[in-house]
Amino acid sequence: MKKLVILFLALLPLSMQAQSECGTENNAFKAGEFLAYDLYFNWKFVWVKVGAASMSTVMSTYDGRPAYRTNLMTKGNDKLDGVFVMRDTLTSFCNIADLSPLYYRKGALEGKRYYVDELWYSYPNGHSKVKMHRINRHGEHTWKEETYDDCVYDMMSIFMHARNFDASKFKKKDIIPLPITDAKHREETWIVYQGKENYKVEDTGEKFRCLVFSFFVHEDDEDKELIKFFITDDDNHMPVRLDMNLSFGSAKAYLRSYQGLRNPVKSKIR
Repeated sequence: MKKLVILFLALLPLSMQAQSECGTENNAFKAGEFLAYDLYFNWKFVWVKVGAASMSTVMSTYDGRPAYRTNLMTKGNDKLDGVFVMRDTLTSFCNIADLSPLYYRKGALEGKRYYVDELWYSYPNGHSKVKMHRINRHGEHTWKEETYDDCVYDMMSIFMHARNFDASKFKKKDIIPLPITDAKHREETWIVYQGKENYKVEDTGEKFRCLVFSFFVHEDDEDKELIKFFITDDDNHMPVRLDMNLSFGSAKAYLRSYQGLRNPVKSKIR
């Protein structure tokens, strides 16, 4: 699969790798959207509720330009703290005109490690330039800049970008290359379309028709599925379930509530 991704990237014309192609038309969400999730962790073959997460989008400005600011916050409860402390806050600013990423910050307490990643994006001469800043668990600061011929994203902007896929053009097992970076290095990552599936939210009983995608990364000479996500098969493409393979085990996020959606929820099964 990795070779296919590299071949696909190599065949992309330069025009597809220019500044405008780092964005996409947004038809999936609007300012005021708020999504809440319950987090579960596989503990001794039993799924245990271990915390909560929320994702909110508001209208803002960045460097004088209108922008969406999206926050993702995750917090483990006492059950998870006994195994692995998790307190993450991710913030993303994206251009309101085309969702091209402008700024990203992750502040994370994971286990005994607290670190901060920051990214600043610009697009000189059709390239993607990223200024990177990391504060490691020892409080040490590192700075660097990288310039790429193609587009690059982070863990927040890639998700917002993916919500605007036109799945009607996809066939099962189609590959969509979307490289990401943090403040350390770039990774060649990609998304695979897995088809459609109905999903029932256990706590609320709501059922949705969903599009299913898998997020892959190439590590240690193998392709690893990091996240499988289920999004509603309607114009919202609202994430209703995420299956995550983390460094400390398997976790799931299930949609608990939602408000402020941009479009009618036509994927709901009555």
